[in-house]
Amino acid sequence: LGPVPLQMARTQKNKATAHHLGLLKARLAKLRRELITPKGGGGGGPGEGFDVAKTGDARIGFVGFPSVGKSTLLSNLAGVYSEVAAYEFTTLTTVPGVIRYKGAKIQLLDLPGIIEGAKDGKGRGRQVIAVARTCNLILIVLDVLKPLGHKKIIENELEGFGIRLNSKPPNIGFKKKDKGGINLTATCPQSELDAETVKSILAEYKIHNADVTLRSDATADDLIDVVEGNRVYIPCIYVLNKIDQISIEELDIIYKVPHCVPISAHHRWNFDDLLEKIWDYLKLVRIYTKPKGQLPDYTSPVVLPYCKTTVEDFCMKIHKNLIKDFKYALVWGSSVKHNPQKVGKDHTLEDEDVIQIVKK
Repeated sequence: LGPVPLQMARTQKNKATAHHLGLLKARLAKLRRELITPKGGGGGGPGEGFDVAKTGDARIGFVGFPSVGKSTLLSNLAGVYSEVAAYEFTTLTTVPGVIRYKGAKIQLLDLPGIIEGAKDGKGRGRQVIAVARTCNLILIVLDVLKPLGHKKIIENELEGFGIRLNSKPPNIGFKKKDKGGINLTATCPQSELDAETVKSILAEYKIHNADVTLRSDATADDLIDVVEGNRVYIPCIYVLNKIDQISIEELDIIYKVPHCVPISAHHRWNFDDLLEKIWDYLKLVRIYTKPKGQLPDYTSPVVLPYCKTTVEDFCMKIHKNLIKDFKYALVWGSSVKHNPQKVGKDHTLEDEDVIQIVKK
């Protein structure tokens, strides 16, 4: 039968083969995971010199082929001097830069050329991807003259590492049990998954007892993602560089592409558009603090990720002891009905709220 991808290519796609394909996909996902999860033993480990300490309020990873202008973009955005040269493969380690934008500190990481086959363990691919998985946003930098081929390759690399771009986790409930077999419930019609396919995919993971709830029309890949459970969902912007080399008509077309920002890193064109889009995709929430009897400090907001914006999250970001002495908070802004409003630690804050903590 040959290796798994060959089998997949040789299998005709129809209802009868769907569960065979599902099974092969599961097998492939498993093999891939074994490949990227470093085996134990030995000193040093795989991360030499590559883990960059996380600073600031958000982290953006720049991914792109050699010589598409990543380093130029980075140094022009951050004024970080990343050794820029006209030959390929200049950047060999991650170069962190930090920009301040709308009061937030944003860390920029140049992830050295993720080359084709990084996900199969080639090149420095493994470490690069490990860092990429921790980013809050990924910028794929493409050369506007040859964008689509590169885009596909990079997306495949990132996908192969369990990074899902611009997508939400599949709406699938999955719960392992000790007995009772596989219970499949679907709350809407399914075009790809049936009981047999689900069973064969789970059997590949040696799971024979579980409750599976499909709340949307799901694919075999969606189910595998949920079972693997190590997927990260990261927003992504495609940055099309070198627009100084194309016509206005071509530029108009590019502007219609979703998640896309055309720029010229060299001439610093359209950076404000790029920063604005970065800000949109990061979905950061700025909270201003107000000491008692003083005006709010609008210069240095406390910045929270959009999924963690309760008063308690805010306290934890400042200091873990703050929550122990917490009595209540006064909040001004769009998250409250009247200004100020007295709230508890479970209250959810919104962008540019002002908060005063009252201690016991």
